[in-house]
Amino acid sequence: MIELWSDEVEQRVRAEAHSLDEQTTPTEVVFCKRCVLSNQRPRIVFDDEGVCSACRYAETKTDGTIDWLARAVELGHLTAKHRLGGGGYDVVVPCSGGKDASMIAHRLKHEHGMNPLCVTWAPFEYTDIGWKNMQSFIHSGFDVQMGFPGGIIHRKLARLSMEFIGDPFLPFVWGQLYYPLHIAKHHGINLIFGGENQEAEYGGDPSANNKPGWDFDDWERVYLKGGGARKLLDLGYELGCFSLSELVEATCFYSQPIVETLPEYHWFGYYRKWHPQENYYYASEHTGFEGNPAGRSTGTYSKYASLDDALDDPHYFFSFLKFGMGRCTSDAAHEIRDGEITREEAVALVRKYDGEYPINCLEEFLPYVGCDEFHFETVCNRFRPSHLWDYNQKTGAWELKHKVENVKEETNCTARYKSTQPSQDGSIGGTEETGGSV
Repeated sequence: MIELWSDEVEQRVRAEAHSLDEQTTPTEVVFCKRCVLSNQRPRIVFDDEGVCSACRYAETKTDGTIDWLARAVELGHLTAKHRLGGGGYDVVVPCSGGKDASMIAHRLKHEHGMNPLCVTWAPFEYTDIGWKNMQSFIHSGFDVQMGFPGGIIHRKLARLSMEFIGDPFLPFVWGQLYYPLHIAKHHGINLIFGGENQEAEYGGDPSANNKPGWDFDDWERVYLKGGGARKLLDLGYELGCFSLSELVEATCFYSQPIVETLPEYHWFGYYRKWHPQENYYYASEHTGFEGNPAGRSTGTYSKYASLDDALDDPHYFFSFLKFGMGRCTSDAAHEIRDGEITREEAVALVRKYDGEYPINCLEEFLPYVGCDEFHFETVCNRFRPSHLWDYNQKTGAWELKHKVENVKEETNCTARYKSTQPSQDGSIGGTEETGGSV
């Protein structure tokens, strides 16, 4: 793989690297009494009863606070307003071929008569199953427009994002957010449908819980960690990582299009109760989606989410380092709210899988960002907050100070799942035990 920059620039990057992530979390760690999230998740809110904002939002999905019938009527009016009927695309659906967007595109097309243009911002490196799922989705009857950014600049931004933000995934996030806006602008499409309100579903700022989408002015604050592409491009230029010509060449898809009026952006989860496992079963039945053939994903017990990118394990690992919560915590917390597992089962799963070292992807990831494993670990340790981590001099290992409350040692629990594929008659029902004892 082509080297990112000279040895001189490499030494300069290492010498100047520091955290630009201005997000702060409380130094006293408190865990939600209902799920396994802690108050370290950015923007999460805990009430006086010790329950997090994600669990409170989940209540509104089932206790009658949200009138789902009325929301369905709203969706009908919205799609009718934008439906062209005489040909042409009338909605953009950001879609990687994963379970959630595949479900959204299929329902919009077959239940609401829309003609979606599905838009994909390519992952850093496709997995075999990710590419297979994309092909299955296309062949189930959808047009897809895919964007690949210039490789060298993309790799450099991933490295700088890792060094200065503690998340090499940000260049993908920028394109995932903004590329669909550019494509909608290009085609004159005035409606975009994303998935769920992640702040509401997974814990965060509750101010948009009852809105169909964030205002675009909130995107940088909520999604980009205060560090857009221009910030890292300018920093990289000062360090000699980018030439002047590369600054000019950097794709406009990393940032919001400059237009007088942006398309409407709505969450499908505002109109229809969001349930990740049901999305999985629906996409399996209707668009040929398959789970991870290798079994569970690194750092968690699930096998059907975030399967597209061979290099996304460090993204979840940095979350564990910075906040003491990784991929398993997020998965298990949501499944508690969905009624799939108990809190006791979730605690056991988190203690078994959360924060798993991303060894399986380092062979591809390290050359991609242009460093060795020793330096990768150095960067990882830079983003361990002192109120969350201790270094054990005797064992030479880092230890997490605060862990979610454990279950009794004699408890033998398993994550309970419905059948992972539709039955032969097309129905999805019954349960089976998977995942093994933890």
